[in-house]
Amino acid sequence: MKHFVPTKVFFTKGVGTHKDELHSFERALRDAGIEKFNLVQVSSIFPPGCKMVSKSQGLKELIPGAMTFCVMSRCCSNEPKRLLAASIGCAIPADPSSYGYISEHHSYGQTEKQAGDYAEDLAAAMLASTLGIDFDLDESWDEKKEFFKISGKIVRTRNVTQSAIVKNGGFTTVVAAAVFIF
Repeated sequence: MKHFVPTKVFFTKGVGTHKDELHSFERALRDAGIEKFNLVQVSSIFPPGCKMVSKSQGLKELIPGAMTFCVMSRCCSNEPKRLLAASIGCAIPADPSSYGYISEHHSYGQTEKQAGDYAEDLAAAMLASTLGIDFDLDESWDEKKEFFKISGKIVRTRNVTQSAIVKNGGFTTVVAAAVFIF
């Protein structure tokens, strides 16, 4: 059996509003640029050797209607003034032949920065555990960052996060996604 491993990934985010929940989700996908694809949600492994590309470059390589694999975070509400966030965090090891982690986090009441930092920490914690590194989510980011520099095991972490406040009269949906390209 041939293995199906993505060679590229791009990150995107979007927000949509509408009186119908499903339509607000479609608008969020449209805002993110990924509404034309049959999205297949997968779990959280960043493939070894996978190259990050820009959203515009990644979209050029996809065909409308194609089965498109992604790690997606989604949050929706119709409660007026509710703060929503959807975030994807990513942690990539220093060794390009090793796999990394992608985390999805969605929340109510967190700012974009809070949700993004949390998603990034989640991805780093999952990667650290596979590398045999003790990783305390409660430590400050600076302490963790210094530990990574010393250990030399994690090259970089990042996140893409969308937040929004629900307005009166309908649903708001936020999405964030890591979209794979084969």
